Amino acid sequence: MRSLIRSGVALVAAAALGGGLVLAGSAVSSDKGNGNGLGGQPATANQIYQDGVKDYGVCRGTDPVCYHDWGGGWEEGEEKRILIWSRTPGPRHAHLGTPLGPGLNPPLNADNVAQAALKAWAEERGIAVDYTEDLASFSRLNNYQAVVFLSSNRDTLDDTAQTSLLQYVRRGGGFVGIHNAFGAEYHWPWYEGLLGGANFYDHAPHRDGTVETIDGDDVSTSFMPSEWAFKDEWYNLEPYPSYVNVLLEVDEATSLNGRDSGHPGHGDEHAISWCHYYDGGKAWLTTLGHDPAAWTDAAMVNDDLFKQHVMEGLESAMGIKPFCAA
Repeated sequence: MRSLIRSGVALVAAAALGGGLVLAGSAVSSDKGNGNGLGGQPATANQIYQDGVKDYGVCRGTDPVCYHDWGGGWEEGEEKRILIWSRTPGPRHAHLGTPLGPGLNPPLNADNVAQAALKAWAEERGIAVDYTEDLASFSRLNNYQAVVFLSSNRDTLDDTAQTSLLQYVRRGGGFVGIHNAFGAEYHWPWYEGLLGGANFYDHAPHRDGTVETIDGDDVSTSFMPSEWAFKDEWYNLEPYPSYVNVLLEVDEATSLNGRDSGHPGHGDEHAISWCHYYDGGKAWLTTLGHDPAAWTDAAMVNDDLFKQHVMEGLESAMGIKPFCAA
């Protein structure tokens, strides 16, 4: 099983600043007497970032020591509820359809297939769903065990909403990022860290590919074969995710499709789904989900695996099922 971090990104050898960056399963802080080899002094920026990987000044990694059990996760007897956020100030994916009206839970249009599907999938599992693209409705996050950024892109949040999301995650809230959630908030480093220290850079044309199951122990992958076919936009990422548990990758033989310009891709370590703890919360992430057929009853190879992948990952981020098993 290949998990945590793939070889394309090296672990930081130096200790992190006071937030307690998790390195290979153990928390490291700059407190005196921590044995970091720095004489009890805080690490310098050069020492922290000597391999180019950021820590974002927070506790992050695959160790639950980074989680804050402050009431953000689901507890037995509590209503299960999520918020779907799909606001797109930039280009809008076809699976989102036309922009939603104001307020919470406005009428869905026939082309809002991803919002409608995710709502239906959650309700099948007894999870109540609210959805919105209205910034005024984003401030009540403590009502939810998970917030789903469903292809919400560019500057999708204003300052107030950014603060709401940050505080929500810090109290132990669950975050699920799907597809073009990786094209959002480019100028907000904290959000980049929430995505696993990753951002969307580019992709080749939407095409068939072979998905490789990297961690078959996680609840969101335990039902998958070692390899399976799927059609998507195979996102190239810059930065590439770090301090995460990689769940799925795409086979390099199909990920670039002969393209000779743009991002060179990630070779045989091209992550497409992963999970991690971040600044007190839980984040489950996938770049999959481009094709509208994945969200409808239209015929699509292995769309059932995609559906189960998303829903098991969502329930793990909510605290209903074990999270991010490595």
